[in-house]
Amino acid sequence: MAPKVIWLFVFVALYWAYCIFWGIKSAQTARTASDYFIAGRRLSMWVFILAATATSFSGWTFMGHPGLVYRDGFQYAYASFYTITIPFTGVLFLKRQWMLGKRFGYVTPGEMLSDYFKGDAIRILTVLVALLFSIPYLGVQLGASGFLFNVLTDGLISVNVGMWVLSLVVLIYVASGGLRAVAYVDTVQCILLAAGIVITGLIALDMAGGWAGLNQGFAGLAASDVGKWGVTPDGHNAYFAIPGVIQFTAGLGKETPVGGLWTGIMVLTYMFALMGIQSAPAFSMWAFGNKDPRPFAPQQVWASSFGIGLILFFFTAFQGMGAHLLGANPAVTEAGLAIVNALPGDVISKKPDALVPYYFNQIADSMPWLVGLLAVCALAAMQSTGAAYMSTAGGMLTRDLYKRYINPTASHTTQKFAGRLGVAFIVLSALTVATFSRDALVLLGGLAVAFGFQMWPSLAAVCWFPWITRAGATWGLAAGLLGVIFTETIGQQITGGALPWGRWPWTIHSAGWGMLLNLGVCLIVSAATQESGALAHRMKYHNFLREHASLSIDKKKMIPIAWAITLAWMFFGIGPGAVIGNTIFGTPNDATTWVFGIPSIWAWQILFWLLGVGMMWFLAYKMEMSTMPDREVQALTEDIGDLGTQPASQMGSTTGPAE
Repeated sequence: MAPKVIWLFVFVALYWAYCIFWGIKSAQTARTASDYFIAGRRLSMWVFILAATATSFSGWTFMGHPGLVYRDGFQYAYASFYTITIPFTGVLFLKRQWMLGKRFGYVTPGEMLSDYFKGDAIRILTVLVALLFSIPYLGVQLGASGFLFNVLTDGLISVNVGMWVLSLVVLIYVASGGLRAVAYVDTVQCILLAAGIVITGLIALDMAGGWAGLNQGFAGLAASDVGKWGVTPDGHNAYFAIPGVIQFTAGLGKETPVGGLWTGIMVLTYMFALMGIQSAPAFSMWAFGNKDPRPFAPQQVWASSFGIGLILFFFTAFQGMGAHLLGANPAVTEAGLAIVNALPGDVISKKPDALVPYYFNQIADSMPWLVGLLAVCALAAMQSTGAAYMSTAGGMLTRDLYKRYINPTASHTTQKFAGRLGVAFIVLSALTVATFSRDALVLLGGLAVAFGFQMWPSLAAVCWFPWITRAGATWGLAAGLLGVIFTETIGQQITGGALPWGRWPWTIHSAGWGMLLNLGVCLIVSAATQESGALAHRMKYHNFLREHASLSIDKKKMIPIAWAITLAWMFFGIGPGAVIGNTIFGTPNDATTWVFGIPSIWAWQILFWLLGVGMMWFLAYKMEMSTMPDREVQALTEDIGDLGTQPASQMGSTTGPAE
């Protein structure tokens, strides 16, 4: 057996021991339902910061993202801005959801939305979104873990065997300990994720001859027309420029975009999709699980926007773009533009996830122990998000379906048992789809984050806009889900190719099309279904939020500034205005004009990453969107995760919003 395989098993065994330890320890402390489902609302500051970061940036960040940077070039690297757009969702919604959860004792977002809108249809749709998000998303992560071990063991462990065995440990610790176990394991997984990406990036940078060698290679590649997408309409190598603001194509499968897929509008709407990670129902439960909102701002600004952003805009770029210069792209190698022929030349013909394990294998002979460690880093990255969605979706199945409709008086023990069965159901469903229908898994996986983004209007209603009605939010959410489905590949499958558009028509991501329908229906239906009694009920929640989280008069004057900063950043950083970045710091195909010695598009991305960190600081801290409330939030009753069958606002309380 190769030394790297031995070290792989050693590090995996240590990692598994840590996971199972926290599963057992958390199971012993989970005495009540809320202990199990939302960690008793007692997550500490640093645990949340690290755990929420690990949940936001999964194995796709570790394995898939570098491969797609390799496949599509710097035009796709704009996707690295999800280090800002994912926590941007948290800035808007997490603090206010925490306040409502603390006040009324909510355990799941379905309970919150059902209570707020006084209807159960939105609860059912929320559970549906949770399942449609968690099962395919988890399946993709688990399948990738099996593929990783298949590559690193040189085929000794098959993809399916690796996937099922690795998933068994996740099932054990998540089902045993609930959200607390997930959180404590995620703290280590976050560190491993970040360290693994940095080390792999340094391997790529060293292979390319350091910073100078990398940029010299970029200069030669940018001056050519070699690449997947050829040249943009402006004549630039498509690896080093986005192909314009928008392309009015019928969509992938119907027409091929000229010069690449990642137009300004495509980047913007793809960022919308990834915002769905923190608007997915799972993150509402993360919010409910905190002692207070104190961890939200540092997680959003420093851990995610700055820390993970630094890693992706540099070390992931080293991996993805560096691969062209290291032998992974046969066309580049044949053109004499490669620095060294070290990576296999067939990477481009395989799925992009194949790239990262090949970097690991470059040090297998000299440092086999590091290969084992990096493999565990990748495994931890892949399991971090999956574990959180397993736990929270299991909680929603229990609270929003079983306890609501089947056994309203379920005891703590019964709820925890039902939650564990829910976790097992989700894991087995994900593994079954991943094992027997890889194509279906890919199709469903493309829907996950876009579905999560469709929760925005419902969350905006609860947190900010009382004029959105129950009918508006419910029908809007249903329309948004359909909009996503029928602008994805699965829509073509369902209709037998009868739709006149393909996937992502007009280079607009399905999340964008879904939100257009969602908002359109939501606004129209809300305008037509206003009713004074229902509005008065919703205003109880908003009056409470205003009493506890209103800005001072001086800071209210800064609201237009906040809007201007946010919209300007989105337009120029991740939207149509990003086309300026193609050439503002030098002509892509002439390295002598590069102002900073790197391609203009890369310099533009780094600049707007730093500006984005500043924007997030301004919103989270200066505008107090993620800081402690001005007044202490008092719970109206005991936690409904522990007592009762109804939210506090339905228990006849005579204080605050529950009157």
